[in-house]
Amino acid sequence: MSKPRVTIVGAGLGGALMACYLGRAGYEVELFERRPDPRSGKVVGGRSINLALSIRGIHALHEVGLADQVLALAVRMPGRMIHAPDGRLSYQPYDKDPDRAINSVSRAGLNQLLVETAERMPNVTVRFDHRCQDVDLDGGRAVLVDNESGAEVRSTGDLLIGADGAFSAIRARMQRLDRFDYQQAYLAHGYKELTIPPATGGGFRIERNALHIWPRRSYMMIALPNPDGSFTCTCFWPFSGPNGFDRLQTDEQIMSYFETHFPDAVPHMPTLVDDFKTNPTSSLLTVRCAPWHYRDRVVLLGDAAHAVVPFYGQGMNCAFEDCTELNRCLQQHVDVGTALASYSAARKENADALADLALHNFIEMRDHSGSAAFRARKAIERILHRFVPGYTPLYTMVTFTRTPYSETVRKARHQDRVVLWALLSLVFVVGVAVILAVLP
Repeated sequence: MSKPRVTIVGAGLGGALMACYLGRAGYEVELFERRPDPRSGKVVGGRSINLALSIRGIHALHEVGLADQVLALAVRMPGRMIHAPDGRLSYQPYDKDPDRAINSVSRAGLNQLLVETAERMPNVTVRFDHRCQDVDLDGGRAVLVDNESGAEVRSTGDLLIGADGAFSAIRARMQRLDRFDYQQAYLAHGYKELTIPPATGGGFRIERNALHIWPRRSYMMIALPNPDGSFTCTCFWPFSGPNGFDRLQTDEQIMSYFETHFPDAVPHMPTLVDDFKTNPTSSLLTVRCAPWHYRDRVVLLGDAAHAVVPFYGQGMNCAFEDCTELNRCLQQHVDVGTALASYSAARKENADALADLALHNFIEMRDHSGSAAFRARKAIERILHRFVPGYTPLYTMVTFTRTPYSETVRKARHQDRVVLWALLSLVFVVGVAVILAVLP
């Protein structure tokens, strides 16, 4: 049977990767993006949040033949470096195996590579500066507008994939369907991007192979390394309040605040004030919806289906895993409707589990990661992981395996119950032994 022609709206990370998957599988693909071509120099910066590529994303890149190329340009991060208010540093490895690491990659660089890979396929057409204006769900078609000419363009595919982000136009049309569930929730916190440039003469000003965190309880700053020696820093602060973005208006207020709360970072940030004033303050939200598909005509992936906050470093990895699963379902099922339903059912539970994990990890990163109790808990986890057969920390399961997110949560809860029962049993046995020893 002939393959359906496919239209993908959104040439971000998930949409571009899906175009690579489908192009390799022989589908005719149209890929539309509302933003300018990232190679044109028109793209506005300041919103990147560097990406932490881990095993789920690496697997997807392997399947389209790009993993080695991407990893060659990444910076390994086998652990996190915690910066205390007084400047003291403490390193926390992510896993008992030092060879396991997450990888800092450039969002813009990876996106460009994926788009260029898709463009080189003769059966894939890419069009930038095209905004989705309307959707025909029953026809699986999109109506788009050329941002430069104002001309209306109608897609020609039989299957429409919405990969157009958290504010998806495709999903917005699906929300008008009967019994379509949709929820969105904003954090009280936003984010702003700053920069630590390379050291004079090249090189890194702070530890290269680590994800840096300045936890300050209720807010934090992080920094991820780039191959050129720079770091992309991101402040996650409340929009308003004692430590809110709205409190810093003047150059003096900005500099004084950073010198008080992030003193060891200030000497490495010569453009701090200009970055803070120039770069936008952006929102963080979680999106949940269901179902992710409509008949055999429309399907969602990535943020369009499940936007999550970035605090587990899994947003991109989850979107790439969507692509892997959607491609698998399309190859496995002759009927497209069956394939889309299978994909939607397989991914929904896992995306919801990741959304909860990411929200919880925000609290852990900003409030607990600098505490002695947190370090002790992580040390105990590593000991159990090393010496107790079958015990695997939640972070390891999420980041260094392809175990479904929902299953990692269930396994972690079971492990916690078993460990708690074992500890209570040990305390009981020791208590009984002490009592018997002191009895006459």
